[in-house]
Amino acid sequence: MTLISTAVRTADPIVSVRGVSKTYAGGFQALKHVDLDIQRGEIFALLGPNGAGKTTLISIICGIARASTGTVLADGFDTEHHYREARAAIGLVPQELHTDAFESVWATVNFSRGLFGKAPDPVYIEKVLRDLSLWDKKDNKIMTLSGGMKRRVLIAKALSHEPKILFLDEPSAGVDVELRHDMWRMVRELRENGTTIILTTHYIEEAEDMADRIGVIRRGELIVVEDKDVLMRKLGKKQLTLTLQHALERLPEALASWPLELSGNGLTLTYTFDTQKEETGIAELLRALAGQGIDFKDLQSSESSLEDIFVSLVHNQQEARA
Repeated sequence: MTLISTAVRTADPIVSVRGVSKTYAGGFQALKHVDLDIQRGEIFALLGPNGAGKTTLISIICGIARASTGTVLADGFDTEHHYREARAAIGLVPQELHTDAFESVWATVNFSRGLFGKAPDPVYIEKVLRDLSLWDKKDNKIMTLSGGMKRRVLIAKALSHEPKILFLDEPSAGVDVELRHDMWRMVRELRENGTTIILTTHYIEEAEDMADRIGVIRRGELIVVEDKDVLMRKLGKKQLTLTLQHALERLPEALASWPLELSGNGLTLTYTFDTQKEETGIAELLRALAGQGIDFKDLQSSESSLEDIFVSLVHNQQEARA
């Protein structure tokens, strides 16, 4: 059941998933009636715990796996009945480092372009390799490269045929900071040029920084699909933390109705408030504290990160199923 779903529907989403379920031979249901539209030119981040169904959903959209039920359109083509046309619109960077170990970097990227019926374009391939800091490795055999460099080659292969849709499945897993920065710079450039980016990641701060919309998947179900900024406003919480002049053993009865938490050996008072309400209640709280003779020497405000929201969503979903 989707908790939040206000995804913008357009007449022509670049990826359209309708009623997709996946049940394996042993009876395990990896996906449960997933509906999702991904808009042209957006960066969409798909988040979820391990085993939630992220890779299965991506594999079905890319035509690598078949859905038990439902349909998928990629750039207007049914991925099952018009596989070649749909697949030509998609570039995929998988989690696993499967590469042609005995081929050179140049040969394997150039060959990938030819697999999709694209005419040779050495100028474009050079640009991709330079953007990924692979140009000086172009004649090296892939087997001689480090893990980070092999990851760069996978990205280059996925971009070789100039896809309209780029899937990045856990692209930051096990890569160095330099590659991560190079990769996200390239992702921004690709989006600016009209490429649609769909990524799964364990680095939630990257999704918070990069994505236009967020989807959260849990046990094969999409529980959230929302614009990132709207999600942050709807589910984010702000907190005011006050460091008290003198420790309290307990909160006075007069403050019992306030959403307050006493911690730090009675020296820290935390007030949590709703970001969507016009009135924060802070002024009233401070007056109430003064009325109880409670003085403070410092106060700080903070707000929920996307990671806080993600953890809260998954935790609440677990509790609802318990």
